[in-house]
Amino acid sequence: MKQFITNNRLMVSLMTVLWLKTFIVSTLTFDLPINRFLEMVVFIVNPLAFLLIVFSIGLLFSKKMQPWFFFITSALISGILYGNAVHYREFLDIITLPMLVMGGNMGDLSTSIAKLLHWYDPLFFIDLAVIGYLYRKKTEWFTMTQVSFRKGRKAFFAVAVIALTIVASGQVVQSEERAHSFNRDNVIKSMGLYNFYVYDAYIHLATATQTVFSEKDDWTEIQEHLEESYVEPNQEFQGIAEGRNVVMISLESVEDFVINETLNGEEITPFLNELIEDSFYFDNVYDQTGQGKTSDAEFMMHNSLYPLGRGAVFHAAMENEFHPLLKQLGERGYESASFHANDITFYNRDLMYEQLYYDFYIEEEDYDITDDIDVGWGMLDIDFFEQSMPYLEDMDQPFFAKFLTLTNHFPYELNEENHFIDRHDSDSEIVNRYFPTVRYTDEAIRLFFEDMKDAGLYDDTIFVLYGDHYGIAETHYEELSSYLGYEVTPDEAVKLDQVPVIIHIPGEEDVTFDSSTVGGQVDVLPTVLNLMGIDDEEMYMFGSDLLAEDRDEFAVLRNGDVVTDEVIYTKEICFDAEDGSEKPFEDCQEAFEFGQKELDFSDRIINGDLLRFDPEQLDP
Repeated sequence: MKQFITNNRLMVSLMTVLWLKTFIVSTLTFDLPINRFLEMVVFIVNPLAFLLIVFSIGLLFSKKMQPWFFFITSALISGILYGNAVHYREFLDIITLPMLVMGGNMGDLSTSIAKLLHWYDPLFFIDLAVIGYLYRKKTEWFTMTQVSFRKGRKAFFAVAVIALTIVASGQVVQSEERAHSFNRDNVIKSMGLYNFYVYDAYIHLATATQTVFSEKDDWTEIQEHLEESYVEPNQEFQGIAEGRNVVMISLESVEDFVINETLNGEEITPFLNELIEDSFYFDNVYDQTGQGKTSDAEFMMHNSLYPLGRGAVFHAAMENEFHPLLKQLGERGYESASFHANDITFYNRDLMYEQLYYDFYIEEEDYDITDDIDVGWGMLDIDFFEQSMPYLEDMDQPFFAKFLTLTNHFPYELNEENHFIDRHDSDSEIVNRYFPTVRYTDEAIRLFFEDMKDAGLYDDTIFVLYGDHYGIAETHYEELSSYLGYEVTPDEAVKLDQVPVIIHIPGEEDVTFDSSTVGGQVDVLPTVLNLMGIDDEEMYMFGSDLLAEDRDEFAVLRNGDVVTDEVIYTKEICFDAEDGSEKPFEDCQEAFEFGQKELDFSDRIINGDLLRFDPEQLDP
């Protein structure tokens, strides 16, 4: 070994520094729950498995080519590490291969990405600059040796054995409850960041071919699950909104913690606070989106299926067949449209909307977006609703109209003249800017409701408003706690994934109430269907009516965390839902396993395009 190091100092230097850098960056950046000594050991050595194999390949090249191979390889791997570190800062997730397919949307994300960059980021590559400088000054010290495969096959075999042993050790030490978890943090911890991409490539190929090999028989186990978990909708409220227009509003990044709260003595959402007094308001519904964020929320609102854990379902399933809400409404004479002041190709909406049975859409090119109302993602919400009204009034009734707001989008930038509330005062600009943009969206919705009344459309419409996903990432929870007034512990962090769901039915104010039943975004569609008196016999839904009397209080997040009225399971710890005390895993096991089933079965439906089969042969 000593002789090998002496003869290959360039390779060993670059590989060792990259290994140490990976460990340091991963430890400081990724929030990985490591609870045992062996887990830490595996976490430290895991990157070495990948690096040994990749750098060993360089030994096959000539001495002239080896410097190019080793430096370029180090730069590429450093780029992977850096890209994930930047992405994790705000989104607390790893970049998956399907997300690279979404890279064509980066132009739309330029404003957000710029806010994630830090002044010290060049330090991610400083090791390459230092070693490169030393290599130019003392080339003779950085020795290299070319090894032919025939002569070195025993050494290459040994490297392969060592690498496989390291990877296998990660699978041995992982706890049973996370062996089939959908949480990528657990995969990273047991495999390592670089090995994860080998695994992700395998998963990508497996899911890509799943449609080809799927057949009707794949429904048997799923059908049994759906039948066993089916909950009868609330009969008391069935059909109270039958035949009405439907207006669905996606509240960009609005979390439930701002509802009925104040900042410096001023209400953050005064109109929504007033609206919920005469509406069904659900304050314990959880964000279940994956990497597709807003588009994932749209998908759930139309299908009551979970989004995918990798990438966006709007990219992966744009040719799939579904039995969505608009198919049901279209059969009842509804005209449907989506309103979104952004490029319609963003997240493949132009293609996916056809699969969701939209009649048409109003997009960026249909709006007059001048510089003074351009927020980088489209246009200010007040102007968005105002310019949407003529299109809405031209629609045949009954209609379904979906509005995607944009002002309250990360990084929450809004000119001072558009502030209706002061900024918060904390060490996080993201947290500080969040409150004025939420308040602006609230004002936009108030004016929209006024426009609906002036147009004579208000009384004949059911309004469904929902927060599409979280707004403040966990990386800002320390600063957010200065507003909340309490420390954000892991169980409280899960509760901050609650998003508001408000269903307003003019004329039915006397029967509405607030509900704290535990649910998720997949539960919104079954609730709306029942209120509209639409039979769910032809729907394949994982959610249940939020108003149902016998429903199980349950939500599974896309990362595998679960919440019930009794427990919260997150970061491999079971918490009491009331007091936050730790409980044995057995207290969470039933909910955890049910959540794993839910996600797995939904993934099978999407990846296998199972809804393309004859629906009469599939009994929901």
